Amino acid sequence: MNDFFLWLGIDTWRSALAALVLPPVPFIIVIVLGARLFSRYRVRAWLVVLIGCLGVWAMCTQAAGYALTHWLLPPTRSLTPNEIGDLKKAPRAAIVVLGAGHRDLAPEYGVSDLHPMGVDRLRFGLWLSRQTDLPVLFTGGRAHGSTPGQSEAEIAARIAERDFGRPLRWTESESRDTRENALRSVALLRREGIERIVVVTHGYHMPRALDNFRKAVAQGGANMQLVAAPMGISPWFNPRVLDFVPTRSGYNQVGLVLHEFLGRLIGA
Repeated sequence: MNDFFLWLGIDTWRSALAALVLPPVPFIIVIVLGARLFSRYRVRAWLVVLIGCLGVWAMCTQAAGYALTHWLLPPTRSLTPNEIGDLKKAPRAAIVVLGAGHRDLAPEYGVSDLHPMGVDRLRFGLWLSRQTDLPVLFTGGRAHGSTPGQSEAEIAARIAERDFGRPLRWTESESRDTRENALRSVALLRREGIERIVVVTHGYHMPRALDNFRKAVAQGGANMQLVAAPMGISPWFNPRVLDFVPTRSGYNQVGLVLHEFLGRLIGA
């Protein structure tokens, strides 16, 4: 379906289109429709408005975030110490860290900066590199519809050396989404003779990332092994009363999960 967007010529509008189909927009539309019914069908109108309000409420809770994570996304798990030890013995292997967005200007630093989630991925990738002595590739350009400026990979290279004292081996700065992250990273590492790729990203993003890396490996005819190294995995859900109350973290989690589910559907 990613090619379908390209064929329609609306590839740069995908972020805006996604925002229109993700909460809370659908439930706001339901509320508006319910309000339109008040003059003729008062009872039904109240019911429709109530459904819309409950939908907005639910989509802002941690409980909904955990439930959707387990219902819509395949489970992921962290690498074990033994698996990390095995990576140290792996020949021709490399760590690939996927970008997660950036800020063109972070006033506190006076320069561009990675999104906090991107910094988390970079930090874990560099930590894993220290444990395994594997080189690191950071992949990330500028998202669809972005204005010109520094790429995520360029920003990550600066942060890796300045803040972590561990330079990146490679940077891939042309990709605009997860699909292109995979295609360009696989092509670059194939030329470098890499045969095993350790993919680093958040747990919720890992299923879509692996889908795209598998396709990229198959498309390129490469004999590469993929190792998932997710981070930021949500703990097992132990429901509390506050998990059913709308919060910013609940809203963010629901949005991330539905964004990933939609991304897998369209092949982005």
